[in-house]
Amino acid sequence: MNIVVLLKQVPDTTEMKIDKEKGTLIRTGVPTITNPDDLAGLEAALQIKDRQGAKVTCVTMGPPQAESMLRELYALGADECVLISDGKFGGADTWATSNTLGAYLATIPYDLIIAGRQAIDGDTAQVGPQTAEKLNLPQITYVDEILTISEEKIRVRKALENRYEILESEMPCLITTLSSIAKPRYMHVREIMKAFDKPVTVITNEHLNLEQKDIGLKGSPTKVKKTFTKEVHKNSDVLTLEPKLAAAKILDVLLENQFIGK
Repeated sequence: MNIVVLLKQVPDTTEMKIDKEKGTLIRTGVPTITNPDDLAGLEAALQIKDRQGAKVTCVTMGPPQAESMLRELYALGADECVLISDGKFGGADTWATSNTLGAYLATIPYDLIIAGRQAIDGDTAQVGPQTAEKLNLPQITYVDEILTISEEKIRVRKALENRYEILESEMPCLITTLSSIAKPRYMHVREIMKAFDKPVTVITNEHLNLEQKDIGLKGSPTKVKKTFTKEVHKNSDVLTLEPKLAAAKILDVLLENQFIGK
């Protein structure tokens, strides 16, 4: 069984900076981590590998420094790591990113693609589903447990706000995982040492031959018009009221400012 896990190296959200001219994140010099939902998805793949055997391939799209993340994934147990990296891919929104990922994935064998639900630097939850659409694959999102899996079918539990759904899909398919699906394992010292000698395959647009209108910043229909920091006003009124009076006061303020209709 071939399992491909899509992962993203993301900036630490406590250190996030924005280029106000371009409306994009400044990643240079910012500490990075592996996106939590993606890391949990990798652990789910490694557990399948441990139970019944599988080849686990990790794929990320990002700048050259993302190679350091991939070597950590080797140390966790990944069998192959691929870095999709090219200046032409820079500034991509979810649409352009899924175009690039889909184009690469179409060139390799897979039975199951696992992607984290969403990345903490965007919170759109769009790349996984869009990639599935580009590949014409069935998809199940918000998966928090893989119940059974075979070469033909996968059965999972999908978490919704107030209930769970048990769903089945034919293989190949794509699932997006919640961080609750599995607790990532620790790296083994021996595997850390081996990771430095393992190859990371780098894919550029020379390999994929995609048109610039479909990739990177130029191929991204999402445009950030403006970013700003919300002003904080110190001259706020502090009221201490009984619960019923406090509720009535809150309602009056909401009505007065037209946050709700009468």
